[in-house]
Amino acid sequence: MNLPYELFVGLRYTRARKKVSGGNRFISFISFTSMLGIALGVAALIVVLSVMNGFQKELRARILGVASHVQVSGPAGELTDWPTVAAAAKADAAVVGVAPYVNAQGLLSSGPAVRGTVVRGILPEEEAKVADIGSHMLAGRLDALREGEFGIVLGSELARAVGVRLGERITLIAPQGLVTPAGVLPRLKQFRVVGVFEVGMFEYDSGLALVHLADAQKLYSMADRVSGVRLKLVDLFQSRQVAQALTTRLQVEQRRELYITDWTKSHANFFRAVQIEKNVMFIILMLIVAVAAFNIVSTLVMAVADKRADIAILRTLGASPGGIMRVFIVQGVLIGVIGTLIGVVGGILLALNVSTVVPFIESLLGVQFLAKDIYYISELPSDLQRADVLTIAVMSLVLSLLATLYPSWRASRVNPAEALRYE
Repeated sequence: MNLPYELFVGLRYTRARKKVSGGNRFISFISFTSMLGIALGVAALIVVLSVMNGFQKELRARILGVASHVQVSGPAGELTDWPTVAAAAKADAAVVGVAPYVNAQGLLSSGPAVRGTVVRGILPEEEAKVADIGSHMLAGRLDALREGEFGIVLGSELARAVGVRLGERITLIAPQGLVTPAGVLPRLKQFRVVGVFEVGMFEYDSGLALVHLADAQKLYSMADRVSGVRLKLVDLFQSRQVAQALTTRLQVEQRRELYITDWTKSHANFFRAVQIEKNVMFIILMLIVAVAAFNIVSTLVMAVADKRADIAILRTLGASPGGIMRVFIVQGVLIGVIGTLIGVVGGILLALNVSTVVPFIESLLGVQFLAKDIYYISELPSDLQRADVLTIAVMSLVLSLLATLYPSWRASRVNPAEALRYE
């Protein structure tokens, strides 16, 4: 009884007057449906954003498993004296791995099959420090690439397209030709397939071939030059800041022109599209929460109409218009708070158990949401983030509060004399 009367009356109004058998009071149907709508909307929003975060994280991991966090290259796509640049870059505390690379275009030929590809020359022992292709090998091993043996590792889709298997020979044709008296002849070399990888990204699985760095330098007449140096960072989300710092420092130390880019630039459009899709989904699902929250308006309008006599009595006993307004704000906010709490708890539990719930639904309905022969990500990943949960909960509570203002204001404007005239 020590509660302010606005809070005490508001809590009483949240429950219906009548009793069911057994003497237990029950929440009014409209209040219950409003709570349920908010809970479902909040839970759906948490789960969907968690799944989209999971997709974004999974795609980022797969892309950066092949691409690099930061790349350092020279003018015209060539870098001389790369060990010096690699050592200078490795001196940065944010850099944990450095590897040289040769990047070029090529044409793979095996019998009648011909396919264009990106050829990347690597040092297998160094490449493992900046990428994890070695952990995605379907056949063979990445360290089977040895200098002078002219081995090649292909993406799974690329190997399938040209029709070669582990141990078979394939011809790699370089676009740079040899000038002879008879004309320009293409430079070509036979390679032996020593490995096949699959990282789950069609761009790489269908268009990337790996060879040893020295073999690539010979084929493309690069002598001891490379295309650049690939860097792996402690925190990939700091790549832009690290790239800017390296640009300033290396330009001064090396006293030559260097081009430094990070993964946020090389894959900017892709990740921007994913982020835009996430934002749009957030807005769409938040509208569902808004519709459920504004059901509180109808609940309070009906409550005000039903409690006109009670409001008049409270006013005659000295209650102020502001006090009456707070009574109904308490009633509406309580609906929003309970609905939000149920939704947050349910959404968190579901988001943390997506990998269990989805297979159960698939087996129950006899369907597969992400077929392995169509999608490269065949399971729904989930990455629950505290910031998303807090944002959703706060937005839901704010919408619930806004929905209470107009009906509460109308309740505060009830004229006691008019309300009691026919009582």
